[in-house]
Amino acid sequence: MPREITEYLRETIERGGSDFHLSAYAPACARVNGSLVSLDDESLDPASVRSLILDTLTESQRSTLEDEKELDYALQVAGVGRFRGNVHIVRGNTEAAFRFISEKIPLLENLGHLPVIHDLCRIRSGLVLITGVTGSGKSTTLASMVQEISNSRNGIIITLEDPIEYVFQHSSCLIKQREVGSDTKSFPKALRQCLRQDPDVIVVSELRDLETIRIALTAAETGHLVLATLHTADAPQTIDRLVDVFPGDQQPQIVTMLASVLEGVVCQRLIPRADGQGRVLATEVMRPGHGIRACIRDQKLEQLVGLMEIGAKDGNHTIDESIANLLNAGLISREEAIFNCRERRIFEEAPKPKPKPKSIWTS
Repeated sequence: MPREITEYLRETIERGGSDFHLSAYAPACARVNGSLVSLDDESLDPASVRSLILDTLTESQRSTLEDEKELDYALQVAGVGRFRGNVHIVRGNTEAAFRFISEKIPLLENLGHLPVIHDLCRIRSGLVLITGVTGSGKSTTLASMVQEISNSRNGIIITLEDPIEYVFQHSSCLIKQREVGSDTKSFPKALRQCLRQDPDVIVVSELRDLETIRIALTAAETGHLVLATLHTADAPQTIDRLVDVFPGDQQPQIVTMLASVLEGVVCQRLIPRADGQGRVLATEVMRPGHGIRACIRDQKLEQLVGLMEIGAKDGNHTIDESIANLLNAGLISREEAIFNCRERRIFEEAPKPKPKPKSIWTS
């Protein structure tokens, strides 16, 4: 007999889990330190899974699920916490994943970021991107940056989210959080309207399509600070993805615009700790200077890694430099370093890599 979903969600948090999963013909599972852990001995049948999921939805959300066959939404469970839910259909069965959202927004340094991320929060205009694979902590980093901006300057911050995850309190800034679906129909529509709402900072939870990217670039070009996330693994791939989404005849204009407005790319991933006690943050940061902007403009993306390696004074560092620091500090295993790095030979050949930055990334 399955338990109430609130019990499953509570146990997920008590175990230190980041995600809770409900699937047909499988036990309820939680992701703890990157690994799946069963919360029950017995598998759940499709009817039980569907019932547990529908208990979390409003009538409107159930209708959307029936029409669209999938649904993103925020779930606040009294006495347990806040979650980002995704419901989807798998071979005709309703299944779901729930990501735990901490009510307390962590400080950037507690996440393991270097001071360069604080510098990005002080920028007044341009585009700053937080990238990484699913589950790499992009949303948390973005929320921490928004909180720091709100506490350190005066102005209006407008966030466009699907769904709203972290809930902000007004501080030195007025923060308006808009949710796609309930507060606005789409990211492009909300972004166009946003430009008429006197924003100083615009936050887009994800750059998903051509029109959203185009308007975000325009907003950055017209004097706003735009923060957004993107599902890319490193800085060169981020540039390639932004440009490649546009038709060929539009790409030269987009490349020129991107080279002008891009102020920072923060690529991140979470790597299991060697002691098994959680995960640690590894990052790649690209702060465009003259050389990097020229490479983007000329679409010589193969040169970006080399320029980041020699651009430490501007706050640049590569993912391999970050991983080397973690390995030398004994925070991750060599196997994990090889699995997550860009250049495997560096970690396979050298018994002890010598990183360029002196700081250690940890959380």
